[in-house]
Amino acid sequence: MPRPGFAAQNQMAAVERLDELQRVTLQKKTPRHAAVMMLIYPVNDIAHFVLIERMESKGAHSGQIAFPGGRKEKEDANDSVTAIRETHEEVGIYPEQQEIITAGTPIYIPPSNYMVAPFLAFAKAELQFTPQPSEVKSIIEIPLHELLDAQNVQKITLSTSYMNEVTVPCYKLQNQVVWGATAMMLAEFKSMLQESLSL
Repeated sequence: MPRPGFAAQNQMAAVERLDELQRVTLQKKTPRHAAVMMLIYPVNDIAHFVLIERMESKGAHSGQIAFPGGRKEKEDANDSVTAIRETHEEVGIYPEQQEIITAGTPIYIPPSNYMVAPFLAFAKAELQFTPQPSEVKSIIEIPLHELLDAQNVQKITLSTSYMNEVTVPCYKLQNQVVWGATAMMLAEFKSMLQESLSL
């Protein structure tokens, strides 16, 4: 699959000129590395993907909706290993159940100083999720067709630990607001999937 890259991600960017902000910040900092997984799987023969609601904490992304994933550890051979391991740890899906299709475009997240590598994977069978109690408040299973529905692209005004009363693009999926880096990565994967469906 060709990667649409930042052009697709930028459609859901919460800050104007984010590409410039990322470049300037990266010149001053050495980012930590993380990886996340968009895992597609069947539910009654309908394609779904999983997101998580993070637990409330003091972190920059407290309580947000996100992909399963997390920080790269020294023993991880590469980013895909991180994504698979973290998906197992956070939602209980074993590595052998995850078959990676492709990588997305890594994205730098200034508030937390992470360079995040996204991956797209699928599971052939229905899945049973087990959330990690310390990090995952809830599991959100989303039919893939909701992501592909243009009516679910909206805007919302919100405040976070690092922004006040800002209007951002978002996806409304299963009555959840998905914005920020997760929405940007979703935008790229959505573009990939739409391109593959048109072939």
